[in-house]
Amino acid sequence: MLRRLDGLLQGDYRTLWRGTGLDLADLREYQIHDDVRHIDWNVTARQQQPFVRVYHEDRDLTAWFLLDLSGSIDFGSRETAKRTISAEFVGLMSRILTRHGNRVGAMLYGTEVDSVLPARGGRLQVLQLLHRMATRPVPTRRISTDLSVLLRGADKAIRQRALIFVVSDFISAPGWGDALGRLALRHEVVAVRLFDPLEQQLPDLGLVVIEDAETGEQLFVDTNDAAFRRRFEKQATARETALREAFGKAGVDALELSTDGELTDAIVRFVEMRRLRARITAGVAKMPAHVSAQR
Repeated sequence: MLRRLDGLLQGDYRTLWRGTGLDLADLREYQIHDDVRHIDWNVTARQQQPFVRVYHEDRDLTAWFLLDLSGSIDFGSRETAKRTISAEFVGLMSRILTRHGNRVGAMLYGTEVDSVLPARGGRLQVLQLLHRMATRPVPTRRISTDLSVLLRGADKAIRQRALIFVVSDFISAPGWGDALGRLALRHEVVAVRLFDPLEQQLPDLGLVVIEDAETGEQLFVDTNDAAFRRRFEKQATARETALREAFGKAGVDALELSTDGELTDAIVRFVEMRRLRARITAGVAKMPAHVSAQR
């Protein structure tokens, strides 16, 4: 898994994760399929033919994981909980990044930002990060998640441009969308959304007790009621739509990880999407019809 994703992510580095800066390396005549955004219009006017800027990119990255570890992350309808998926993703991505000399750090949120791991490189940093995730104490306060606290904290603490993964199920009090958008103005932000299929569609299980993992509130429901299941699914669909709109408004890409899915396959699809979009932006590819219809 690590070798496969390492080759995929690092093989076309420039189209996926940008470093901390770009240095102008040279100027050359425009060629077909060049990105028109790199045309130097002053030189073009003087030479009476188009010239483009050629950049040398600093590939060193600092990556931060903003980790929502609130009560709802412990949910999983089968063998795998969202917390497990979060740890697997963080372990995999941090290992890929650090093995190429990049640094990773993390901010951990339960009911507040209660732990910050400064960005460093190396295998020991990865192990330290995973250890902090695995040994966190159970929150003593039972309150609803407010992701804006985590996002605003990151906006204040992370001053240098970085690659930021916001790993959460995004079950939160409203208001986090604006904070996410502000964070994306300075950094490259990826929303890593964790979910369980049971959160989207309820099966017929008869009479069950549903408990809010964060507030402890319990509700006795009859899942044998088809009308109730339809209302549940309708609300879940509305929430999915609102999430996608929030990500789009904030200008961030979303990687969705399901508790019953394959982590590697989800990351591969995400990377291929970003690569295709980079080629479209550069004018060397067109958006497939089925993808255009979904946007």
